Amino acid sequence: MPKFNWRFQGNEKKYLDEVLIAGFKAGSDGAFSTRLESLFAKKHRVPYAIGFNSGTTTMHAALLAMGCGRGDEVLTPALTPLMCGLAPYYTGAVPVFVDVDQETFLMDPKDLESKITKKTKVILVTHMYGGVCNMTAIMKIAKKYKLKVLEDCAQCHLGRDDKNRIAGTIGDVGSWSFENSKQLTCGDGGIITCKNKKLATDIRKLGGLGFKNLTAKSGRVRIDRDKLQNPNWDRFEIIGFNYRMNQMAAAVALAQTERAEKFINLRRQMGLAYTKELHDSEFLTPQKVLPGYFHTYYTFSARYIGDSKGVSWTTFRKKYISLGGDGIYAASKLQHQEPAFKNNNIGKGKTPVAIKLQKSLMNFTTNQSSMKERAIQITALKKTLKYFGEN
Repeated sequence: MPKFNWRFQGNEKKYLDEVLIAGFKAGSDGAFSTRLESLFAKKHRVPYAIGFNSGTTTMHAALLAMGCGRGDEVLTPALTPLMCGLAPYYTGAVPVFVDVDQETFLMDPKDLESKITKKTKVILVTHMYGGVCNMTAIMKIAKKYKLKVLEDCAQCHLGRDDKNRIAGTIGDVGSWSFENSKQLTCGDGGIITCKNKKLATDIRKLGGLGFKNLTAKSGRVRIDRDKLQNPNWDRFEIIGFNYRMNQMAAAVALAQTERAEKFINLRRQMGLAYTKELHDSEFLTPQKVLPGYFHTYYTFSARYIGDSKGVSWTTFRKKYISLGGDGIYAASKLQHQEPAFKNNNIGKGKTPVAIKLQKSLMNFTTNQSSMKERAIQITALKKTLKYFGEN
């Protein structure tokens, strides 16, 4: 029997077998979705969690539940994948791009406040690369202007700030992705956390086709057979979307969530090893972690400054790979630079720091499963730095 990938050596197969053996009856009552949501909510110390089919549909439903629509504005960092601008756009709102801090690579609270207008409805925060934003400052601004806060935690499972608050539980709603590259995965999927019962109920209904019997705690549709088989029973209360997580995805996501701390710890070991190696480096400046914050290192991100030494970004990357490195990924283009937005004049907001920073960022992989694999990456980095003259 073939050996599963190291990421799927928990209860993934057992739970998938249960779904298939039951002939998807386990899916008809949402058994695995319920178990996943219960465990995820418990780990994040919130009352409600709601499974979705992606980390983009989570944000779309959340923004709709927060009242976003045509004519509204949603503040979102420029330095983040396009999905954080697409979600507001899907509601009819305008994404307004916020600049980032040059050292943390995260949303700059000062620039955020400067871009608030009478049209602003929601602040969409993104905790990039595993780093947690300055939520104390952001929540203070949100309270001042009476704005809702949606936290995108696709790259930051179980990150914490200096008050030991878990990313995704500080604002009004938290959003996570289970896409294949993420710290926890089920191939593709997403999940929402929320502390407000009404808001959680609205989000679940919006993502569940508008079924009227959905609640903050339950995604079950088939509750009462007599009602379900009654020709006069009204099923759909609002216009919603089919964003529900299927039970096979929920089964895998549950098994992954059971081992969440292990996955985060492995990424942290790799991230901290890179950090140690780059202390006082003349080529790379790691993403700054604010004092008391818990970084989860979805990737290890650093600003490349080797151009001053006459070594280009591309040259450094090629040498690192040739010496055994796993690869260096560039930061995604800024949202408003992507053709989908640029060619259609979608969004607004000047972001000079992000424009300069995006071109210099290097993202190193952190998903190594063993000390041996981690040592290979560190050795490759050491050799690369030495090759270009760093002591």
